[in-house]
Formats: sequence, structure tokens, C-alpha cells
Amino acid sequence: MSHDFLSFFMAWMAAPGRVGAIAPSGAALAELITREITDQTGPVLELGPGTGAFTYQLLKRGVRPQDLTLVEYGSDFMKMLQVRFPGARVLWMDASRLASERLFEGAPVGAVVSGLPLLNMSPRKVISIVGGAFSYIRPGGAFYQFTYGMRCPIPRPILDRLGLRATLIDRAMLNVPPAAVYRLTRRPQHKLLARDAAPAITPGISRDDGERQTSRDCTTAA
Repeated sequence: MSHDFLSFFMAWMAAPGRVGAIAPSGAALAELITREITDQTGPVLELGPGTGAFTYQLLKRGVRPQDLTLVEYGSDFMKMLQVRFPGARVLWMDASRLASERLFEGAPVGAVVSGLPLLNMSPRKVISIVGGAFSYIRPGGAFYQFTYGMRCPIPRPILDRLGLRATLIDRAMLNVPPAAVYRLTRRPQHKLLARDAAPAITPGISRDDGERQTSRDCTTAA
């Protein structure tokens, strides 16, 4: 939609580091990042939904509106989401506060879908977001993240700290620009502790680590 493009472009002009793209995600990326989600997934938490490109696809996959929680920091996007998805829970908040807000009782979430530009964020914020999200994800659940970069957007030291593994699902070459989607899951026998979601800096992590990872940081989906 031309209106969505204009909204995204204006938001990017106002805060390029926070929005991370000048246009909303395309259909190819929306299909890819939601590919493994069905009506049996249960509650889904979406981070940075923007204009709702992924949200529409989640509904097509069979996710019930009442099972959707949308966390959006942009006030203009939030108002748009409330109108477009009246059955979903839309929250105006910074995703780095996930661990402290207690959005759910227990850990019922089957999937987290993230449209956040993690490569633009500090390690402290990435730990808060990913660790906070996993505090709500039930055993066997997954966190889905896309990136325009060539490598996994979450540095290996952060994956190690949180006890996670990242798997490349596929690349959406028809998206503009082309994007890749990664699935984050818990490593076997790892239980996320409250301190793991705390915004502490892990020694040896810098802002550029996400750009310096090697292929061993992530595996490729079969």
C-alpha cells in the first residue's frame, strides 16, 4: 500500500536507527518468517510489527486475533495497528522492557516474530529483548528474526550467554531488499534464568560483533 510506504518512510526519516528500513516488509518475507507458525502454535508475540505486514500473514496462518500480542514503540504505527487489528492486544512500549513488564502469566507463547532492527542496537538492548522474549516462550517454542545482513544478526557471545542456537531458515530473495530469516531456539538442557534477560554487558561483545560473525554461529535449516 502506498500509504504504508509513506508511513514507513516518514518514520525512517524521523528515526532511521530505530525503524531500520524505508519500506514495510514484502509478501515474500512475511510468508517466510511465518512459515512454521500454524493455528496450533498458540499465543504469538510480535515485536516491531510496524504497519502489520507480518501480522496479516499470521492471521492467514490461522493464528486467532486474541492470541496476538503486538509490541510497538512507534506511536503512529501503534494507532494504525489498533485500527487494523482490533481483536489483537496492541501495546505501546519498548521491547527491551519485556522482562520487567510481565505480559503473560507463565510462559505460554509458542512463537515470537520480530521485525526489530537488531543490528542497529547495542548488545545490552539485544540481550534485554531476546532474553525477555524467551522468558515467555514455552518449551519447544521459537523466536523468528529477519535481517538484511549476510550473517546472523545476533552475535555468538549473546547466543552463548542466553543458551540459544540460531538456524537459518531461508532467504527471501524477492523481498526488497533481500532478507534472511533465522529461528532461535533453546539449546538442550538450558533453562533461561532471570539474570540472562538482564541488560548486562557480556565481556568481549561490541556493537560490531554482529557484523563479524562466522558461519559457525548459525546452522542452516534442513
